[in-house]
Amino acid sequence: MENYKRAGAFTRQEILSQPATWSAALEMLSPQAVALRDFYGRGDYGSVYFTGCGSTYYLAAAAAAVFQELTGVMARGLPASEIWLYPGAIPRRHGKSLLVAISRSGETTETLRACDAFRDHHAGDVVTLSCYPEMPLASLGDLNLLFPMAREQSMAQTRAFTTLYLGAVALAAFWAERDDVWLELQYLPGVIERVLHEVDERTHALGSDLSLDRFYFLGSGLRYGLACEISLKMKEMSLTHSEPFHFMEFRHGPKSMVTPSTLVMGLVSEGNHSYDVAVLKDIAALGGRILAVGEHDGNVVLRSGLPEVARSV
Repeated sequence: MENYKRAGAFTRQEILSQPATWSAALEMLSPQAVALRDFYGRGDYGSVYFTGCGSTYYLAAAAAAVFQELTGVMARGLPASEIWLYPGAIPRRHGKSLLVAISRSGETTETLRACDAFRDHHAGDVVTLSCYPEMPLASLGDLNLLFPMAREQSMAQTRAFTTLYLGAVALAAFWAERDDVWLELQYLPGVIERVLHEVDERTHALGSDLSLDRFYFLGSGLRYGLACEISLKMKEMSLTHSEPFHFMEFRHGPKSMVTPSTLVMGLVSEGNHSYDVAVLKDIAALGGRILAVGEHDGNVVLRSGLPEVARSV
């Protein structure tokens, strides 16, 4: 038990350190803004692919959704193994492509092989995001961004995921020439510091409630990749049954799994607020417990004052 407590202490510290880590990441990115914009502007890319493994695959899915919304350019998030083993996963007909490869360690085998396969089959450019400058991925791209402030001792990613995701959202803002989004990202460290303080008692109570034995995480649009990542965290950290779903898809079969020992967490959007809340009400009517996270209402209220693209971090 003491070993578990010590391991948990690392993770807790890494979660609570996010405000300072995000501030350091933003400070690192700021002087590179012009160069990052110029890199993308020279490329004339017809499509952009984000990739990673495990947590960073879900990060890739979330980042691709943000990038596509901001730029209007077709973007997808793919597991690195799919790009490596199935080159046809990236079609050639969309013109020149860009690959954004993300890895906390910078040495994930599938991600390194995906970069090689992408160059071999598509002759496109590669951008990398990682945390360890001495690892292979850190020098593999045409553009390499390093976030050493996000390195972790824990196996399960927390601040590394959010910091690398912040970096990917910042890239999307630069590449879309959306200075407004870049400016909005500057407020995130203050927002997360307040939210972490406000949810401390609630999260401790939920984490201590051993009557809960299955978890579902709902998110649509920009939030689906994030719901997948939260579900992965629950699986790998607690060894508990957990699955992610789009909000409306949960109605089509999965809701039959809801019992009084089920907790459903919903990442509620503003644009489709009424639909998301209706799904959560259906789940409550079946006896499930709800943890709704929203900007203006819910069990956890963010009150960030930021638009969804920035707030998703």
